Amino acid sequence: EGSPYIVMEYMPGGTLRKILGKSTPWQAALRLLLPVACGLEYAHQRGIVHRDIKPANILITESGDPMLSDFGIAKLFEADQTTNLTGTGMIIGTPEYMAPEQWDGHPIPQSDLYSLGIVLYEMVTGRKPYIADTPLSLLLKQAKEPLPSPLQFVSDLPKEMESLLVKSLA
Repeated sequence: EGSPYIVMEYMPGGTLRKILGKSTPWQAALRLLLPVACGLEYAHQRGIVHRDIKPANILITESGDPMLSDFGIAKLFEADQTTNLTGTGMIIGTPEYMAPEQWDGHPIPQSDLYSLGIVLYEMVTGRKPYIADTPLSLLLKQAKEPLPSPLQFVSDLPKEMESLLVKSLA
């Protein structure tokens, strides 16, 4: 009846958010997020920026595989550039996982990679890199404070993994 809707396969494994809260071995975290990164690459090659990469949007199949979901915002923006859902410069996304340029309302493919880096950091360390009481405080921390070293939370993290986290959140 003219209303958009999404139909998709049922994901009985829940979301990645459900399994967060403690440190995940870096190998398992990479194994789980690699297919998500490949999905983002596929979307980016087609001019689609997801804009809301976060654990709640990574569904887990019955066999334990990840599936990136909730392209609703991205599809609406890509499908019709005249659609004015948010107003000019309005923020879309989840503040804890947003890249700095996304705060200005200008997400790019690298914004999704930054968000995926936050998810990886959270999986590996058991916490988000920046924690604040308000979205503005969070933005200020991102802009002014250096990335808390993941080695503070996982002392035996390989240098290559630390470098990957630092680079993805640069």
